[in-house]
Amino acid sequence: MNYYTTRAGIEVDSALAEFLEAEVLAPLGRDADAFWSGCADLLGAFIPRNRELLAKREQLQASIDGWHRERAGQPHDAAAYRAFLTQIGYLVPEPGEFTIGTQNVDPEIATMAGPQLVVPILNARFLLNAANARWGSLYDAFYGTDTLDAPPALRGGYDELRGQAVIAEARRFLDQALPLAEGKSWTQLVSPLDGGIPLADRGQFVGKRENALLFRNNGLHIEVQFDPDSPVGAQDRAGISDVLLEAALTTIADLEDSVAAVDAEDKLLGYRNWLGVIRGDLEESFAKGGKTVTRQLAGDRRYTDPQGQAFALPGRSLMFVRNVGHLMSNPAMRVGGDNIPEGLMDAIVTGAIGALDVAGKTRFGNSRTGSIYIVKPKMHGPEECAFTDDLFDAVEDLLGLPRHAMKVGVMDEERRTSANLAACIHAVRDRIVFINTGFLDRTGDEIHTSMQAGAMLRKGAMKDSPWLKAYEARNVGIGLRHGLSGRAQIGKGMWAAPDLMGKMMVEKIGHLRAGANTAWVPSPTAATLHAIHYHREDVFELQQGLGEMPGLDDLLTIPLAEGVNWSEDEIGEELDNNCQGLLGYVVRWIDHGVGCSKVPDINDVGLMEDRATLRISSQHIANWLLHGVVSEEQVMDSLRRMAAKVDEQNAGDPIYEPLLANEDGAAFSAAKALIFAGAEQPSGYTEPLLHAWRVRKKAG
Repeated sequence: MNYYTTRAGIEVDSALAEFLEAEVLAPLGRDADAFWSGCADLLGAFIPRNRELLAKREQLQASIDGWHRERAGQPHDAAAYRAFLTQIGYLVPEPGEFTIGTQNVDPEIATMAGPQLVVPILNARFLLNAANARWGSLYDAFYGTDTLDAPPALRGGYDELRGQAVIAEARRFLDQALPLAEGKSWTQLVSPLDGGIPLADRGQFVGKRENALLFRNNGLHIEVQFDPDSPVGAQDRAGISDVLLEAALTTIADLEDSVAAVDAEDKLLGYRNWLGVIRGDLEESFAKGGKTVTRQLAGDRRYTDPQGQAFALPGRSLMFVRNVGHLMSNPAMRVGGDNIPEGLMDAIVTGAIGALDVAGKTRFGNSRTGSIYIVKPKMHGPEECAFTDDLFDAVEDLLGLPRHAMKVGVMDEERRTSANLAACIHAVRDRIVFINTGFLDRTGDEIHTSMQAGAMLRKGAMKDSPWLKAYEARNVGIGLRHGLSGRAQIGKGMWAAPDLMGKMMVEKIGHLRAGANTAWVPSPTAATLHAIHYHREDVFELQQGLGEMPGLDDLLTIPLAEGVNWSEDEIGEELDNNCQGLLGYVVRWIDHGVGCSKVPDINDVGLMEDRATLRISSQHIANWLLHGVVSEEQVMDSLRRMAAKVDEQNAGDPIYEPLLANEDGAAFSAAKALIFAGAEQPSGYTEPLLHAWRVRKKAG
């Protein structure tokens, strides 16, 4: 239950109001009455515009649905389709040649290339782990994952044989990243702290600290540590005890797809954690090995350069915060009895917290250039990007921030944004620091936009469809054309299988070779391993050699299963795969408020799941239902069988509530609604139904 207090005509959750006034506005020296009065003016201007943009989404979708219905049974006419999309304003004119003008961007975003973490902001422990993942132990990453061509570690204590394999693999890495003169190898070194390192390029040595030497390659740092008395160093003829890699250059603290935040209580937890990261005092205590461990943010790392001058490197990842999109509202603030758009609240609150960093009222500092980094997801086209640009202007004015202090990362995950990406970038050209592709959300919108066109390909086949290849290539090409290289990130999506690091090391280097100077990883360990790729490839050099990108017609190709005749087994396999993944995710979201976790797939492989995976699964089943590929009876049969599978996979969880014996419960009911009402959901989003059922669950 919310307890409200009124501020300048805004009903504000009492705890949220107290938090803002005491912990954010007071340290900023801002007058609370003036702040709330400014908020009221801002909301009065932007709530109607937000409403109009959502209405336009529905109008465009209704027109597209009608166009496909009128042509049911006819061959798809690509030229007529493109002309129609232009006529209704779905496609807009290209903005012409321009270069983004973003200023004051930290090097982790502009001129360095490396991994990016995304972490649910409601979990302080995970958030701290991610923020501290700027530096990672290569030895630990090799020892604890499947990346080595060696038997797994023996249980109990230190496995010396595996340790030797780790040392050998680390030496291969050092020989590649920091080659020695005259063809020598790191395996030949003895007492390098005394004798020095005979580097082929002496400029790679940049500093030292006690028992450690610091190097740089492709803009990323490598710290080689020496301790011949340690169990690991004793095995090494040079006494090397570990190799630390500069890993997660940036991290996105997520208020959106990876969290289940449905009310003021949830939002306040997220805002408190964000404040703790920015202020530098976030802590979390937990039991580990029979002891209480308290985790804090890491301090900076201090070195002496070859000339004897002291310097420091950041000990923490540079933090973004991902706000929600334009669709949802939240009861934490109300105007006229109506919940305000959640995206407006996020912009105001996270902007205000970020202002503490700009004002220098933090322990460590996040941005060294006076910037606040906000990722904005699920925007549909340049008009919605322009709305965000205006909103950030208004928040800057409200908080007394310099113009464009609030930077924006644009998620290219909706079809209308992909089709008009240059115009979207142009709309935020003086504050953009990031574009990123998201295959799953983008596929969900692809299905929903063309829901009435016909039955879609199976999900696996989507990965080879022309639109997806065009989407990924155009994102990079358009970003490079408009000057993002050296000023902003061009990113690629998540590696979803945190236990399959060996496979990641083979495949994810493809993101760099496609021109991405960052890509998402699911854990600090994955960030450390993915950092190896950025030592192997110079992304900024690769970007210069990329070829022509595909045209718009390829992007607009609809992934219809025309002429495909699936067997009953193939249909059942696809349906079971969708239903199992959907149920496995929904039961945690609804029952426990977990927005992102490692969920076993139908083959018991743990995959990182968030709302994007749910969107594609629910939309895919809804599409096949609409076009008669599957029946309601088949879907219910699959849901029940997969509920038994999910129950079995969660049998060891003492607080798990079984799905199969509780079909009228919130989780199973939400899963059914996501499928059977999927075609009617706005843009195919899952949030409206998830929030409604989670609120009911929380209410008991």
